Order: sequence, then structure tokens, then C-alpha cells
Amino acid sequence: MYESLLQLISQNMPLSAEDGALCRHYLSSVSVSKNQIIEEKGKVPEYLYFVVSGFVRLFYYNDKGDEVTTHINCPPGFITSYTHFSNQTISDENLECITDCELLRITKADLDSLILKSPVFKDFSILVFQQSLSYNENRSKELATLTAEQRYKKLIATQPEIVHHVPVQYIASYLGMNPKSLSRIRKQIIR
Repeated sequence: MYESLLQLISQNMPLSAEDGALCRHYLSSVSVSKNQIIEEKGKVPEYLYFVVSGFVRLFYYNDKGDEVTTHINCPPGFITSYTHFSNQTISDENLECITDCELLRITKADLDSLILKSPVFKDFSILVFQQSLSYNENRSKELATLTAEQRYKKLIATQPEIVHHVPVQYIASYLGMNPKSLSRIRKQIIR
């Protein structure tokens, strides 16, 4: 399971055998069943997760009690409630495995230790953080400026695997629309 993460890191920076050993020491592997909540709202997030396989979503409940999906992670990639994980504060979000998942995970304390011991992991964690900021900025901009149909078409173009593996209600919520609107858009695109 570690090979996916090590390959991703080595695409961005040189990785030594010692760095690989540190990775295996500090990150633990876990298999999680479909529909399982792995981090709950009302608690400090325990782990930063690397998704080796499967799909994970981050969501919260709005003032009407509806689930709002803020992030869907496709492998390979990292996911957690970043601000709350970094600051070790109570999160208002849940992290759920949409499908059966193979994950690597690391606690905040272990991540801090790993970063101190490995300049490669320090640089890589900065890169991941920068990518996360960029992703969130782009996502906010898209929600504000693109039509629902444009958002769906962009999702199909950039992350088609989500369309095939994630339930429609989560995709609709993630795209900022209700499932009926998404169904209508999908029918129009098929024509």
C-alpha cells in the first residue's frame, strides 16, 4: 500500500531508502468498509489520510439538517478536515468512506515528527498544503462563477471516476445542486 504514496512523492522530489523507511514507520495502513465514518464532527480529527484506493468524502450538516459534501477524494490523494487537523481543534465535518477503501493514515504528532526527521517529507507536506489551498480557491471560484451544467461537465472532464463510483446525491451536493437538477443536466448531456 505504501508504494502508491512513495511513487507520488518521488514524482515531485528525490526519495531515499531512509525516507521510504520513515514513511512505513510513521504511516499505518488500514482497510475501511463502505459507508463508514472515519472522523466524526464534534471531535478533533485524529488522522491525515492518504487514499490508496476507494473514494472518501468530507461533509457537514447545514442549518436545515441536510448533508453538504465539501470534498470528494479520488485516489491517490490526501484528505482530512485540514484546518482542524492542523490546529488540533474540534471539527464540524465528518469524513466518510463512500466505497471500501485502502488508506494510509498518520496522526498530527507523527506527522510533525516525520517532518522534523525528513526534509523530503517537509517539502512534500508543504507541496500538499499548497495544492490544497489552490484546490479550495479554485473550487470556491467555480461554485461562484460556473453554471451547474458547467460544473458537472468540468467534473466529467477532470475526475470522471467520481461519476462512476460515487452516488448521485453526493455528487450533486458537492457540485452545489440538488439531485433532481443533476439528473436533468445528465439527461441533457446524454441527448
